[in-house]
Amino acid sequence: MAKDKVQIFDTTLRDGEQVPGCKLDTKQKLVIAKRLDELGVDVIEAGFPISSPGDFNSVLEIAKLVKNATVCGLTRAVKKDIEVAAEAIKIAKRPRIHTGIGTSDSHIKYKFNTTREKIIERAVDAVAYAKTFVEDVEFYAEDAGRTDNDFLAQVCEAVIKAGATVLNIPDTTGYCLPEEYGAKMKYLKENVTGIDKAILSCHCHNDLGLATANSIAGVINGARQIECTINGIGERAGNTSLEEVVMILRQHPYLNLDTDVNSTLLLDTSQMVSHKMGMPVQPNKAIVGSNAFAHSSGIHQDGVIKQRETYEIMDPKDVGVSESSIVLTARSGRAALAYRAKNVGYELTKLQLDIVYDNFLKFADRKKEILDDDIHQIIETSDITIESLA
Repeated sequence: MAKDKVQIFDTTLRDGEQVPGCKLDTKQKLVIAKRLDELGVDVIEAGFPISSPGDFNSVLEIAKLVKNATVCGLTRAVKKDIEVAAEAIKIAKRPRIHTGIGTSDSHIKYKFNTTREKIIERAVDAVAYAKTFVEDVEFYAEDAGRTDNDFLAQVCEAVIKAGATVLNIPDTTGYCLPEEYGAKMKYLKENVTGIDKAILSCHCHNDLGLATANSIAGVINGARQIECTINGIGERAGNTSLEEVVMILRQHPYLNLDTDVNSTLLLDTSQMVSHKMGMPVQPNKAIVGSNAFAHSSGIHQDGVIKQRETYEIMDPKDVGVSESSIVLTARSGRAALAYRAKNVGYELTKLQLDIVYDNFLKFADRKKEILDDDIHQIIETSDITIESLA
């Protein structure tokens, strides 16, 4: 059965760069944009052109550079924003304007001091104006996660009529539970006239650690675009992690959903973004963290040495990791010690291993991790003769 494609909309260079301390210059952005294009993302949100002359220039240069992906510029529902974005992306092979406005009662009352009717009017005007510059117009309903579903459906229906090709349904504050967010997508699929003319898009934030789960719930319920960033970088607690959603869809074939992302470039891309933004990746980060394929517990190590799939649901090579790591600590067992010893040139008999293991535990209780040099020292100071080792 053919799988439905989920488009990957990468906003590392826009939402990701809004993180304090992660400012990139144009040259750095171009390096990352080139890699994102090679990675196979469908859309690169290059920036917010009206926000500064530097960002305008970056979006303009990215539009010139990118060969395959759609290049997108963000705007508010403001004519000047839209005009500036249109100018920045006009040279792109596949240009998109991403415009929108807040739709929750909180935004309507406190941010805009207006009415629902006026919000719909401004949304329609923005989409219609953007449509005069480009065919591909994405509309975002900011704070859709906390927007009443019936009103959200009215907004979506109105902007589709105005020409929107993509409907971004952001969980702006990261508040939704996966069941709620999935149900919101399902409601829109079933209650918006003309919904077949537009792609529903997930844009989830990670304030409660649910960004990835919400995005997956969204595509299960009909969305066909996920907005995400490399390493999950983004405002506050971050955005949906690109590497996570790509591999979740790939590892669950029964969903019949997949992306065009070349997953073997994920680790290298993660490290590139981390280095250029100065944002370290936490070791236990899914897919690309340094511990994602590392094993230090004796029970786990024994299983992985015998058959990798006992404790790994992914082949590390599929995400660009050369091999699994057997990390020697005080929690490691004999199988792991024998495995690592063999890697550095020692073929231990069972009797030799028992002796060396006792000495190993004394070392391991003093060090967090036993390295290759330590293995030589452990064996050389154990009560066995080196000559008896292969």
